[in-house]
Amino acid sequence: MNYQTILVNISDRIAVVTINRPDKLNAVNLQVIDELKNAFQGFENNPEVGVVILTGAGEKAFVAGSDIGVLSTYDTASAKRYSEMGNTVLSMIQNFPKPVIAAVNGFALGSGCEIAMACHIRIASENAKFGQPEVNLGLIPGHGGTQRLARIVGIGRAMEITLTGNTIDANEAFRIGLVNKVVPLTELKKVAEDSAKTILSKSPAAISLAIKAINSNLELPLDAGLKLEAELFSECFKTKDFLEGTKAFLEKRKPVFKGK
Repeated sequence: MNYQTILVNISDRIAVVTINRPDKLNAVNLQVIDELKNAFQGFENNPEVGVVILTGAGEKAFVAGSDIGVLSTYDTASAKRYSEMGNTVLSMIQNFPKPVIAAVNGFALGSGCEIAMACHIRIASENAKFGQPEVNLGLIPGHGGTQRLARIVGIGRAMEITLTGNTIDANEAFRIGLVNKVVPLTELKKVAEDSAKTILSKSPAAISLAIKAINSNLELPLDAGLKLEAELFSECFKTKDFLEGTKAFLEKRKPVFKGK
């Protein structure tokens, strides 16, 4: 597909997706959402992709939010469609069977914060800013912010961030658990790629099952989650990766996983 709002580069089993609207601070619109959906659909069964890194073009913004000029033209029906389409794609990212790393460079506000939260791991540059400022426009978050933020940082902090509309810096985001680590902007790409390479050295089959098990926390009570974990744990024993991993351990060598 000839993308207009994103860039896709695949190398060494790492797919780097760059939201590419720097003149708009990479603001989200329906085209961005549709192109992200198309890209991730293509990655799922592509053996050349083992990990996805999601970032924004330039140094100022990961995604500064939704395109306000477009939002201002919406009525209730089109707004609901926009919210639902965004939620569908972000749920696809959250439940994607391959790890997705957000490399957050600069502003991650509104939809940008929501996109980052849908990713499995979030690495922020020192100049990153996070927030859900929708109340400043007479809105609420519409791409999962009212749901994922509370699950990640707790209801109290989610209420404060959302109801004040204030932004927080990268260090505060790290302190409250919104991001996994904070690095200098010049090192962001390398750190994200190093994390991807570490994950790529592990069993793809086990990684996929681990993502599924961890995500079950969002839906299942503890007893049901533990039952699912046991089922997925036992599934690992059917894989060639398990046989290779245990054999390599006993032979004191590095395993060569195939994802099967």
